[in-house]
Amino acid sequence: MTTLYLIPTPISGNALHTIPPYVQEITRNLDVFITERAKTARHFIKSLEPAKRLQEMIFAELADNQDSNEAEKVFLDAVRAGKDVGLLSEAGCPGVADPGAAIVALAHREGVRVAPLTGPSSLLMALMASGMNGQSFAFHGYLPPKRPELARDLRRLENLSRQNGQTQLFIETPYRSQMVLEVALETLQSGTMFGVAQDLTGAAEFICSLPIRDWNKLKKKELEKLPAVFMVFVPK
Repeated sequence: MTTLYLIPTPISGNALHTIPPYVQEITRNLDVFITERAKTARHFIKSLEPAKRLQEMIFAELADNQDSNEAEKVFLDAVRAGKDVGLLSEAGCPGVADPGAAIVALAHREGVRVAPLTGPSSLLMALMASGMNGQSFAFHGYLPPKRPELARDLRRLENLSRQNGQTQLFIETPYRSQMVLEVALETLQSGTMFGVAQDLTGAAEFICSLPIRDWNKLKKKELEKLPAVFMVFVPK
């Protein structure tokens, strides 16, 4: 039975050690991949010393802003030829905060076995390290990039947390991390918990989860331009 393997990738550079050996072994023996970004996928697979040369492998991109027809065709051609396929996110677990869910849904419709493999997830790792509610939480992807709209959405997440007791998670592009922090400190109420988890598993890893009042007491409130997960929680 053909299988679609959901392959986690490192969420920080030089963190191949976060990918379990059994995942590396499965991946190095595949030769058809659906990826969020082919260049990143090739770099990761090359680091595994695969059984075949990269030039002999097939890579089809499936990005948020692209038509999925090509990736779907590559997937269907492979499984109908009896080949297993690997699905890779840009970083972390495929199908979570990335476009890979479309291929997973197609695999289920086609009767292809779906095998999620163990690996790092920045969302779960950030939540684990937050001290916030890990029993009930919601992920919102990206918030608006401009300050007024961002402030409005942060207040919305704060209200959701207050009403439902949930931790609210979101992400942002690295170069806007500092702006997100500044708007959060200006907008959220003093007792609201705000968490930042940057460069998880990387050399510059930074995790801080404090009430707004305590964030405002910190002498240095500057974030690096690194991937980050942000969290909002209103304690009872």
